[in-house]
Amino acid sequence: MLGQHGGNAWDSARHLAVSVANGGASEANVDPVARIGIEQLARVAELHVAQVLELPTSVSGRAVSVLPVNRTTWVQSTLDAYRPLVERLATALGTPDASDDDRPADDGDDPIAGMFAGMFEMLQPMVLSMTAGSMVGHLAQRSLGQYDLPIPRPTAGAGANELLLVVPNLDAFAAEWSIAPDDVRLWICVHEIAHHAIFGVPHVRARMDDLLTRHVSSFRNDPNALEDRIGAIDLTDPSSMTRLQEVLGSPEVILGAITSPEQQALRPELEALVAVVVGVVDHVLDVVGGQLIGSYGMLSEALRRRRVEAAESDRFVERLFGLELAQATYDRGAAFVDGVVERAGEDGLRRLWTDATHLPTPPEVDAPGLWLARIDL
Repeated sequence: MLGQHGGNAWDSARHLAVSVANGGASEANVDPVARIGIEQLARVAELHVAQVLELPTSVSGRAVSVLPVNRTTWVQSTLDAYRPLVERLATALGTPDASDDDRPADDGDDPIAGMFAGMFEMLQPMVLSMTAGSMVGHLAQRSLGQYDLPIPRPTAGAGANELLLVVPNLDAFAAEWSIAPDDVRLWICVHEIAHHAIFGVPHVRARMDDLLTRHVSSFRNDPNALEDRIGAIDLTDPSSMTRLQEVLGSPEVILGAITSPEQQALRPELEALVAVVVGVVDHVLDVVGGQLIGSYGMLSEALRRRRVEAAESDRFVERLFGLELAQATYDRGAAFVDGVVERAGEDGLRRLWTDATHLPTPPEVDAPGLWLARIDL
């Protein structure tokens, strides 16, 4: 359904995403006073990020436009941004894995297995649509901005230079940790503008887009996954309904998505690039936040715990796109950045943006001295 050009599947995904994001209730627009305050903080953040990175902060040459939004608006923009990746996934899952040719043919003696085997072909495309909507809806409940996942946004169109901040989530996070709302808002402005600047570097964006696209395109479809899992359940057991709910509640099983050797080969490269990006962003946050945010130490600890305690729905989205955003990834990126700055200063770190060949290999991320030696700094 998602692979077709008709809009029905995406309309359904959008409706589901909005319903999950706001719990079926209408949302108020962002207060104009809060909007003005965030816009002022964004101008401060943009100036300091540009000084640290020495990169343009926008793709158009104009100042970035920071838009305070509610969850519904964030959902609509994010579904459009993720649509190319999800459609690639739909195409990949449309072709059964070649290894399935070796499976024994169904002898037709098991009516339950036969029923679910036939149902699978009908169920899979519908669930893929539901999965896209559900995962973006759940992300909207928790995301603070549009770069919680380090996925480049489109560079064309009216929204190419816009950064969406989810004000209800920012205010809830500030209240939960008893942190001044303006401190959290300034932090997210720095976080989003730094990501936007880094993904504005053509070779960084191209590399991340390529790796993400290749990852979702390399899933293999096991059309027997649902049948196998359900067939293993003894339907005469009183607890079988609980097990059946668990199986039908697993998106990976319903989609029949299995990891391929191609994805395993890609993983080190994708993990290395993600570590570098989030490591540099955290470095910018440390420099700017340490100067401008009074509660930066408390805020950093709260955000670290937020990363560690991510919901399972967040982890599923990360796995789907091939992203690994555990604390170890941030620690790896921080170690690389610290190693470069210690040896070559901020100018050494800026060499990342000068040429595509300057992006570190996976071993170099763990040994920044080797990276510096290779680029002859």
